Amino acid sequence: MTHPADDDAAPPRRGGYRKGAERRTQILDEMIRMVAEQGVDASSLRSVAEALGITHAALRHYFPSRDELLLAVYREHEVREQGAPDRLKSAIGDMRDSASRNRAVPGLVQLYTTLAADAVQEGHPATRDFMRERFTRLRADLAALIEADQAAGRIRADLDPVDLASLSIAASDGLQVQWLLDPEAVDGEKVLRLLEQIVPAPPE
Repeated sequence: MTHPADDDAAPPRRGGYRKGAERRTQILDEMIRMVAEQGVDASSLRSVAEALGITHAALRHYFPSRDELLLAVYREHEVREQGAPDRLKSAIGDMRDSASRNRAVPGLVQLYTTLAADAVQEGHPATRDFMRERFTRLRADLAALIEADQAAGRIRADLDPVDLASLSIAASDGLQVQWLLDPEAVDGEKVLRLLEQIVPAPPE
């Protein structure tokens, strides 16, 4: 007997593309909610399907693998974060601002660390490509902000922008892992503020 929800897994008919896009958005919304509240352990395809009242086969029509689902969730989360108000436009300041917001969504921070861990393991080519491209883009974006801060006299001019960008990313990611393991012992926002104090331009 065919489950009614299996219709979601059928080839799209007229109007099916819009329905498919709406269903995909619904899946991502539910997945972001589950991960934010419960962590990545809640991210199996079957548990998401059960929460949405659809079949596992229907869910796999949109996200054939766990990796594809996790990557889609993180991409969607990043898109929504880009619209956050009052983003700082400085190299380390952006990361400090992000660390402050992440306190409210530890499950999504865990998702990021899970993707990073998967990326260095065999059998996760899509995740590896995503993380490599993300780090490449983030280094370039931060290096540009550092150069602007150097030109404005806010950061020492003798520091290599790409090296400082790499250090900032390493500090932010490492602090996130420490915070997940012991939230009361580590304040990522405070430590990143210390990094800002270490690299300013010397007084004239």
